[in-house]
Amino acid sequence: MANRALSLCLLLAVVPAAWSHTDADLIDVVAKLETQIASMHEEMEQIKGGQHSERRLSADLGGAMDHMWLLLCGALVMLMQAGFAMVEAGSCRVKNVQNIMMKNLVDVCLGTFCWWSFGFMIAYGDCEPDSDGKTDCKFAGNRMYFGHDFLNDDAAATGNQIQGPVANQHINWFFQWAFCSAAATIVSGGVAERVKFHGYVVYTACMCTFIYPCVVHWMWSGAGWLAPGDPDDGYMNGIGFNDFAGSGIVHATGGIGALVGAIIVGPRKGRFDGGTDFEPHSLPLIVLGTFILWFGWYGFNCGSTLGLSSTSAGQLAAIVAMNTTLSAAAGGLTALVLKLVHLKLYDVGMMCNGILGGLVSITAGCGNMDCGSAFAAGIVGGFIIVGTDLLLKMLKIDDPVNAFAVHGACGFWGVLAACFFDWGKGFDYYNGFGGGTGNQANAKTGETAGQWTPGFAAAIVEIAVIIAWVGTCSTAVFLPLRLLGQLRAADEDQEMGMDAKEHSPSKAYQGQDGKLVA
Repeated sequence: MANRALSLCLLLAVVPAAWSHTDADLIDVVAKLETQIASMHEEMEQIKGGQHSERRLSADLGGAMDHMWLLLCGALVMLMQAGFAMVEAGSCRVKNVQNIMMKNLVDVCLGTFCWWSFGFMIAYGDCEPDSDGKTDCKFAGNRMYFGHDFLNDDAAATGNQIQGPVANQHINWFFQWAFCSAAATIVSGGVAERVKFHGYVVYTACMCTFIYPCVVHWMWSGAGWLAPGDPDDGYMNGIGFNDFAGSGIVHATGGIGALVGAIIVGPRKGRFDGGTDFEPHSLPLIVLGTFILWFGWYGFNCGSTLGLSSTSAGQLAAIVAMNTTLSAAAGGLTALVLKLVHLKLYDVGMMCNGILGGLVSITAGCGNMDCGSAFAAGIVGGFIIVGTDLLLKMLKIDDPVNAFAVHGACGFWGVLAACFFDWGKGFDYYNGFGGGTGNQANAKTGETAGQWTPGFAAAIVEIAVIIAWVGTCSTAVFLPLRLLGQLRAADEDQEMGMDAKEHSPSKAYQGQDGKLVA
């Protein structure tokens, strides 16, 4: 009908020119016009279909870019496990190298099972609605255990088996799994060379299943009480915390676990009474591990953009990469100079610690600092590393790899630095997670001015919560194990070495003649 009406309108336009034609001629003209208009409509539909296809293609490419980015960055974070293993093994004595390596391997394998079973559910799983249709996930999620609801149970109706009830859970699980494994591995360095393997396994299971996932849920899930939201709905304040890639959530969590473990398990036999030599057995391994960790940190920090399908996401990732590089370099140089002034000698191991401390220091604020602030954050991190190392030795707390100094102390500094160096307007405006997208608005009031103070308050609360939660839970795990005799290795076993006591072959290195050597 629409075609015929349009044809009649066009016919009126040509009537003056066709008044002398017969009715048959006019009917033929109308038929031709209808054919032309139908062809035009078909072309328009094709154009619309092409535009729709282009939009679908653009969305598909964007989704593919985001998935590729997180797969790559998650793999880089997983590679950091090799760096942890090298640093920890090199920092300890040769008679315990295999034992250190085994704990790192178990951290990944057991941590994977724990994250798959219940860890991801607690951290990111949504909640079943109650009888009133409401959900309250402020403490923990209660769905998606053992990968449940990752796939679509009604694929026959939707035609999509891959896309489950909650989108993109497979890639979220993979990327966040790498972070969980990293948090658990940090603890192994703090209790190295004197902890029983089965006691350590118990703690790793608790860390990956419950302790770390709860911290993540409160802060990164978007549903936890430290996220931005209306206080009337149970959130802390309208701005919430800012920890872009996990200075507090990942590193300080692992650092507090390492500190509590080191205190409860006690120092290695003879560590503070003039006993045997406790120097690192392999500085080359420490340097290699440091470079691997630095390399993997680009996945850790840059990957926390959680996508790369837009120009703005790419620009933010570039800012993060530059800030990460500058802070690491500043931390390393600072620690090197400080130890040179103190010892009048170069300390390569402490320089490596300084690099790692600089990396931890920038992890929270890498997306909302300018380059000068990132360099300053790394310098402060270098001072914190050296100072915390001296303090722990004065207190006779034995931390063989400086796990707390690097990850705990610098982790807390990183959370504070994300506020102090935020590139909002002085101390009035607050960018936070928004990075370069503009000043963050209060979720309750919608205001942007005057939001730095509640943002800083949220940072203090984040630090306090991590200390209280992780410290309490770690004590609840480590202390009973120590009292039951299932945590600390006997003095004679430490003297013999954990490799000779528990492993086959009994030593980690072979000499040129093929015989095992100490």
